[in-house]
Amino acid sequence: MYDNGAILHRRDYPSPNPHIRLEEITYWSDGFKVKGLLAEPIIAGNYDGLIYLRGGIQHVGMVRPSRIAQFASQGFVVFAPYYRGNRGGEGRDEFAGDDRQDAINAVDVIKQSAKVNKERIHLYAFSRGGIMALWTAILRKDITSVVTWAGVSDVIFTYNERKDMRRMMKRVIGGTPNSMPDAYRERTALFRVDDIEAPVLIIHGMKDENVSFEQAILLEDALREHNKLYETWYFPEYTHYFPAEHNAQTVRDLCIWMKEQKK
Repeated sequence: MYDNGAILHRRDYPSPNPHIRLEEITYWSDGFKVKGLLAEPIIAGNYDGLIYLRGGIQHVGMVRPSRIAQFASQGFVVFAPYYRGNRGGEGRDEFAGDDRQDAINAVDVIKQSAKVNKERIHLYAFSRGGIMALWTAILRKDITSVVTWAGVSDVIFTYNERKDMRRMMKRVIGGTPNSMPDAYRERTALFRVDDIEAPVLIIHGMKDENVSFEQAILLEDALREHNKLYETWYFPEYTHYFPAEHNAQTVRDLCIWMKEQKK
């Protein structure tokens, strides 16, 4: 059996940006073959690494090449795991269950890039990816910074506020917060934020109905309680999705923020 993070296969992937090279990577994660998308600037350099942790589950919220290339064009080597059970990968997407290992092991994947500065690996997460990023920062000590945008921080809270997701969550997790409280609690990272050593940036639209603004406040409160380094960018006028122009500006701004962080 191969080590976690060992690359089994790589193939060129069509890039929407002539300055960015894309590859689809197959790597080992807890005995499963998991896939993800790697983006590297064409120009030689020693770039910060960025693990891009997608939202959604299965085909919903799947990694988009244009988005990965957008981040890479800001001067990063970017790796975005699809999570197990997706796009031909083995295993089953568990909504921040054992599949959180796919994010944790992705750090070892990106460190194999010849263009990445192995001492500077950042986590960027959107929506469901937020819980994946928090667990990665909890369980790894080689993370330089964490950005969670519209991120899930409490899986029980998500079940209670998203009636449209309850059937999926019961199927994937195995029950409800009442019938299987441990399964939900063990997915919720708020109880372990004291183990996060990297600075955290929380970005959230205050009109978000997909992942409520309260989830950002829960994370902020937990980080403050444990005297962690964090910053918040809250936008009163925006929902889960920002207008294209402001979205692009926020990406530029958060990339600058990440590069300014010291490990």
